[in-house]
Amino acid sequence: MWILKTIESFNHAIAGLIHAIRTQKNMWIHLTAAIFVLSFSLLFDLSRVELSLVIIAISLVIFAELINTAVEIIIDILTQDYSFKARIAKNISAAAVVVAAGNAIFIAYLVFFKKAQELSLNLIFNLRHEPLHLIFINLFLIFILVITLKSIFSSGTPLRGGIISGHSALATSVVLIIWFLTESLIAFSLTLILAFLTAQSRLEAGTHSLKEIVLGALLGSTITILIFYFFRI
Repeated sequence: MWILKTIESFNHAIAGLIHAIRTQKNMWIHLTAAIFVLSFSLLFDLSRVELSLVIIAISLVIFAELINTAVEIIIDILTQDYSFKARIAKNISAAAVVVAAGNAIFIAYLVFFKKAQELSLNLIFNLRHEPLHLIFINLFLIFILVITLKSIFSSGTPLRGGIISGHSALATSVVLIIWFLTESLIAFSLTLILAFLTAQSRLEAGTHSLKEIVLGALLGSTITILIFYFFRI
């Protein structure tokens, strides 16, 4: 009898997974990425530990998306009208997906980076001592700091408004990264123009004040200079 109940439980679980795949666009994105990564891994001789990390990362992303879908459905059933707490709950469940996806990207970087180099991609990754890890850490750190500052001062959203301009911070960081990697005045000047246009667009749209744009530029430049000046080989 318990065998039949176990089989029935698996059927319900599979039905839930199928429903999520049919109704959630993000689930399609996650599955497409999972198929690509697993197919890409066939090109390499992954160890058991590396393959386990890849599979765990994929599973965590899908698991988080399933939980997020379930939370949204439950909230929609319980709350017909707009509720601030319901919105917070949905945002938190969505944040779980973002964290899982970030973890998957980091694991993919650890597992595939050196192996991709060995697969005749040296020309792509050969940027002055291959400082891709510094670029990744630098941009991710700036993003976290922007989110943290906006959370502390309870202003804006991660992508719009707030005490500091995240767009200006990242744009300024990219300008300095290109300078550190190439030391080309032309490349530096062109990216500086693009960064200026980015800041100008935020100002004209009324998303940020001049003070917030300047603070973002200061944050991006400070973090980038510290990381690349002290840690670059």
